[in-house]
Parts: sequence; C-alpha cells; structure tokens
Amino acid sequence: MIRRACAVLLAALFFGVATPAQAATYRYWSFWDRDGSTWVYATQGPSVSVPSDGDVKGFRFALSEDSADAAQPRGTATFGTICARTPAKDGQKRVALVLDFGTPKDAPSGETPPKLRTACAQVAEDATTAEALAKVAKPLRYDSNALLCAIEGYPSAGCGDEISKPTTKNTDNDGNSPSLGLWAGAAGVAALGAAALWQSRRRRNA
Repeated sequence: MIRRACAVLLAALFFGVATPAQAATYRYWSFWDRDGSTWVYATQGPSVSVPSDGDVKGFRFALSEDSADAAQPRGTATFGTICARTPAKDGQKRVALVLDFGTPKDAPSGETPPKLRTACAQVAEDATTAEALAKVAKPLRYDSNALLCAIEGYPSAGCGDEISKPTTKNTDNDGNSPSLGLWAGAAGVAALGAAALWQSRRRRNA
C-alpha cells in the first residue's frame, strides 16, 4: 500500500508541476458553410470549394485558437433574402455570401472593422467560392501560401497573425514557484519511503 502511494506521489510530482495555461491565439479570416440554419466550419478552403446554386457561404474575421473555438459569422439572412434581387441566368449560379468583419476587439491596432454585409455573387457554374468572393468583395489579399488575408482590403496588413503564445503555469494552489512544490513533494516521498523501510524491518524482526 505504501509503495503504491509512493508511486502515485512520484507521478504527481513529476507530471503535475506545470500545465499549459493557454493555446496560441490567431487573428484570421475563417470560412464557413451554411447547413440549413447552422454554420459549419468549412473542410475545404475557398479556392477549392465549389458551391452549388443556392448555397450560402460565410466569412468571419476574429481571434481564435482553432476551428472548434472559431467565431461564426453573425446574422441569419437566407439565400432567398440575400439573392432576392439577383434573377437566375442560364449557365450561371448564384452564391450567397455573408461577410462578417468582426468586432472592434478583434481588429488590429488602429483599424476599425467595416459593418457586416451580405452579397449575392452570380458566377459560372464551375466557379469556386474564392471566385464568387472576388466578384463582390474586392480587393482581396492572399499570402504566398494562398491563405486569405483580407476581404475588401480589411485588414490592411498582416495575415493569420499569432497574437499570443502557449505558456506554462504552476499548478500549486498557493501560487508559489514550481520548485517549492517540487521540494514539498520530495519531502512527502521521503516520509513515505521511511515509513515503508520501518515497516519492512519490523516484519523481519517479528
């Protein structure tokens, strides 16, 4: 029993000293598909995605750690509402776009995000979402890896910038440095070890 307790305490000592405090956060344009009334994070980039006539695609500029944490486009406008004034044409398709430039707290220093707006892009039947976006939201800016950096020139600089980096923090409840927890744990292990040794000798002398 005591040996097992020693092992548990040693594991806590060496594996519980420090833990990640936060994941890295980035500022970027995320890309979304509308599934009924729900936004779903797109599994393909806009330069690869080929929407169908009647699809709704969304773009949101915000701060987030990953796709599970990403902020969704706001608003509930449907295809019927967005493309109501754009009649269908043979050989072309209509794609509804929601362009959400984010909130002031998401904006780079010195910039003010434009208001959310929607647009109906009428493009060739084989056009990608990126081509539909270019039809209604120029100027667009991409980096050398084809990452979408700006829509309608916003933001004016930067592309997927890292805002914060992962850090580690001490898990001791009293907020002291990890070394204090280390010595406290070592003392506990030593005490348990001494008890185990005393008990072992007692059995031999019995």
